[in-house]
Amino acid sequence: MRWKRTITVADVHAEGEPGRVVVGGVMPPPGDTILEQMHYMRDHDDWLRKFLLNEPRGAGIASANVIYPPKHPDAQAGYVIMESVEYPPMSGSNTICTATALIELGILPMEGREQTFTLEAPAGLIAVTARRMDDGALEIEFTNQPAFVIALDHPLEIEGVGTIPVDVSYGGMFYAIADAKALGFAIQADEAKDLVAMGMKITRATIEQVEAKHPTQPAFEGVSISQLAMPLEDTSQGKKSRNVCIVQPGRIDRCPCGTGTCARMAVLHKRGQLAVGETFENWSIIDTRFRTSIVEETEVGGVPAIIPRVAGRGWLAGMIQYGHDPSDPFPEGYRLDD
Repeated sequence: MRWKRTITVADVHAEGEPGRVVVGGVMPPPGDTILEQMHYMRDHDDWLRKFLLNEPRGAGIASANVIYPPKHPDAQAGYVIMESVEYPPMSGSNTICTATALIELGILPMEGREQTFTLEAPAGLIAVTARRMDDGALEIEFTNQPAFVIALDHPLEIEGVGTIPVDVSYGGMFYAIADAKALGFAIQADEAKDLVAMGMKITRATIEQVEAKHPTQPAFEGVSISQLAMPLEDTSQGKKSRNVCIVQPGRIDRCPCGTGTCARMAVLHKRGQLAVGETFENWSIIDTRFRTSIVEETEVGGVPAIIPRVAGRGWLAGMIQYGHDPSDPFPEGYRLDD
């Protein structure tokens, strides 16, 4: 074995969505904040993302996270999120995967059945509560940075479809949210290929037709994910819905999507359909759920916003060591659109 580097990775999933977590073999990049470190990786050292997420080591359905020492004094750990085509400022499923790895591997020891700590994401500080449930599963609840609406019912011209209304909202990434039922979907597994095709059409159209920019973080801009959501239901336990998020370059987020759920909550609140403190369950295409609520109203750069809270379960599925042999012709992997 002639590995030049050895990368130790925890394989984790959050309600079905895989998120690798790098726990060894990587030195922190330059930067005074986790956001600056993310920008350095994106602009100057993108090797790790390609190495882990491209074939032959990676796959189109995976994301990855790398844990670094925090830069903010109030945080116990920092993490940079890496997805197939981008470095998002925040991701709910990846936050759950990272927190799960930190707890289950003893990096942040858990005392008793509940532990609170703070993570530093590129988007800012994320307050986390980890709970050991009665069946032994680990539930991760996090309080996100503010979510807000850019536009409601924006008329979007879709190739081969016509004009449809979409809501454009930020929950850690920018989302274009369309009515799944109006488009003929029920968000079922046998619709997966058609959902991806429609979602990518919506994403491409929104990128071309809608300007989306964070009011205080101008580097956070552009819609990169579409969401097809079923109508909101009232139940005895609170509000409920079902959704699917289509991630570039064209795949379904297996879980209910944490930042997508936050973006949807901002829309529901703006429409008067979800109040502060009211419970909202968002369900995925594989029948897993996130339990959520709005903590409070706030504002970001003069834009009305909410502080969302999201809870979902994470599981450590395995430990893997990846190596780079200097004779390997694919040190950064490759990708085929098949």
